[in-house]
Amino acid sequence: MYGIPYMYTLNHKGRILLGVNKREEKIRVDRISHDIYILEAIIYFVLKYGVPLSGIESEKELHIKDGFGLRKHQPDFVVFSSSADERIAVEVELSPKAKSRMEENIRENYMKYDRQIWITNNSKVNSLIKDFGETYSNIEALRLEDVLEYVNARYS
Repeated sequence: MYGIPYMYTLNHKGRILLGVNKREEKIRVDRISHDIYILEAIIYFVLKYGVPLSGIESEKELHIKDGFGLRKHQPDFVVFSSSADERIAVEVELSPKAKSRMEENIRENYMKYDRQIWITNNSKVNSLIKDFGETYSNIEALRLEDVLEYVNARYS
């Protein structure tokens, strides 16, 4: 895929052999960029704020905690800040969702987390976040470009 670095992963049999994961993973091509940006955002929080990896829970881990039943919205990852004793929901949003769906996600994050940070490179998403910031006081936006620049500056 043009512009995407090569990815290497174990196949299902290899993961079973190592006892890592019993379920077969499905790589969704349409989500590769989004998933890469989530990893960049995690690196950003580790580097900028000294968050240990043990202080971050992925969307997948959050869904596992939910157990069976109706699948609920979960942020892309959650940062547990031990210094401020707060839980921060982090969302990487590259394209706008319907306003009602986005507000529903923001409302859920507002109720469950101390803060929510939305990372985006989309002006419409950024505008929606600013509008919702008048109703939901714990929301803030970060430019994806700023996150990538910060990470790249430390690895160049």
